[in-house]
Amino acid sequence: MDEVSKFHTVRGYQLLEQNKKLLTSAMEDYLEMIYRNSLVEGYMRINTLSELLNVAASSATKMVQKLSALGLLNYKKYGIILLTEDGKEVGKFLLQRHHVIESFLKSLGVCEDVLTETELIEHTVSASTLQKINTFNKFLEQNPDIFEKYEQFSKE
Repeated sequence: MDEVSKFHTVRGYQLLEQNKKLLTSAMEDYLEMIYRNSLVEGYMRINTLSELLNVAASSATKMVQKLSALGLLNYKKYGIILLTEDGKEVGKFLLQRHHVIESFLKSLGVCEDVLTETELIEHTVSASTLQKINTFNKFLEQNPDIFEKYEQFSKE
C-alpha cells in the first residue's frame, strides 16, 4: 500500500488546525521539508534546510526558531533540528497532503509545473475536500479502466 493509500487526516490535521492562525504557508513548507529529510536522516541541519529550500541560512534559522517556539521542533543554535512528536504528526500530514494533491493533478494530466500547482493548492485545501480527493485517487487506482477512459476522453 503506497503513501497515498495510507492517508489519514485525524491528528495531523487537528494539530494543523490548532496552529492555523500561527502557521503560514512558508512555515508549512519548512516543516514539510524538515519532515521529509528526517525520514531519511532522522534530523536536519540549518545549512541543509536552507539549500533544499533555496533560502539564506539566516532566513532558515529565523523560521526554525519560530517553529521551535510553537513546540513543533527542538533546535539549539548551531545544532541539529529535531521534530517534536507534534511536529512529526503535522509534518507527516503535510507530506501526505502534498502527495494526495500531486497524485490528483497527475491523474488529471497536469504535467507542466505540477510541483508549483501542488504548492498553490495544498495550503488552501480544506480537510473535507482533501479527503474527497484522496478517495477519488483511490477510486482511480482501483478502477484503471475508468482512468484509461478518462485519459482517452481528455485526448479527444
